[in-house]
Amino acid sequence: MKKAVVAGHICLDVIPAFENHVDLTPGRLYEVGAPTFATGGAVSNTGMTMHILGTPVLLMGKVGDDSFGEQILGILKKRQPGLEAGMAVVPGVASSYTVVVNIPGVDRIFLHCPGANMNYGCADVNWSQVKESALFHFGYPCFMANMYANDAQELTKMYKTAKELGVTTSMDPGMPDASGPAGQVDWKGVLERTLPYVDVFMPSADELLYMLDRNKFGKGDNLSAAELTALGDQMLAMGAAVAAVKLGARGMYIRTAGAERLAKMGAGKPDCIDEWANREYIFPIFKESCFKGATGAGDSSIGAFLCAMLRSLPLYDAGLFSAAVGACNVEAADSLSGIKTWDETMARINAGWETKAISLNETGWTQDAKGVWKKG
Repeated sequence: MKKAVVAGHICLDVIPAFENHVDLTPGRLYEVGAPTFATGGAVSNTGMTMHILGTPVLLMGKVGDDSFGEQILGILKKRQPGLEAGMAVVPGVASSYTVVVNIPGVDRIFLHCPGANMNYGCADVNWSQVKESALFHFGYPCFMANMYANDAQELTKMYKTAKELGVTTSMDPGMPDASGPAGQVDWKGVLERTLPYVDVFMPSADELLYMLDRNKFGKGDNLSAAELTALGDQMLAMGAAVAAVKLGARGMYIRTAGAERLAKMGAGKPDCIDEWANREYIFPIFKESCFKGATGAGDSSIGAFLCAMLRSLPLYDAGLFSAAVGACNVEAADSLSGIKTWDETMARINAGWETKAISLNETGWTQDAKGVWKKG
């Protein structure tokens, strides 16, 4: 089975339990339930999803030598001894953590300390291990100061190095903090320099709008099909082979380049290139049995998509599988407890698991029985 490296941002998620809706008001005390402690960030959310789904994966991130760092390593080790082996421990540095405020009926609020992630760079990647793998995925460079400093030279260097090793590359950028240094970066210029070395680019819609079309930022979950096509055109023109845009409750938009570009994707490319080339889909989400929280839902759907690609599923099946794993994710409060094995997830899909209908009143698109929209 093809192996993967998942590198980048990792943190400890501290998730207080809210039983009912509350409106937070300064100066008041709110009683909450017992906290959930879980690993968060792309290394955990995407990498551990891939591990649960059966893909051999090496996790690469940085933590401090503090109690939060010990908890992060302990959680990885408890999942499976050895999963923590690729992590670097930096003396005297705080580990990253996030307080996830997940109030029923309200979108999540994150209180985040980037900690050891701030100084992550190209030299922190174990390139000998990457060379032995089929896929190199990096998550959340927008949260990592060293990766976006100096017009993100370190980020471009990292992806160029990975492509020179012949592996398939993928990126989940994360959302730049508009009020911080990351928000001042010329992200369009960064993507123009970096996407030629990125095979699979998987931002959320608003992350992408912040980078490419700031005037529409905030409209991400309500983009029209024509607007998605225009964004897809831009990402492919910049060099990506596969552009997958997370649309929140509306699902995921996926656009692919032609067979010639896909053939250059490297060791992790799908065998069935003809079933991936020149495609444009909008995939719906599946109906969850219960909604506990969306922490890590996008990351888990990315992990599922990459697993499906490494197994050479057709793009259509990879998109549906990604949507299914995302739905499993929201059935638990943390980012991983809801994820099932590959076989369990496939059995749920094959048993007739229903999707949530997406309305799309635009010409040139057709919808099939599973609720998937295809252009052309």
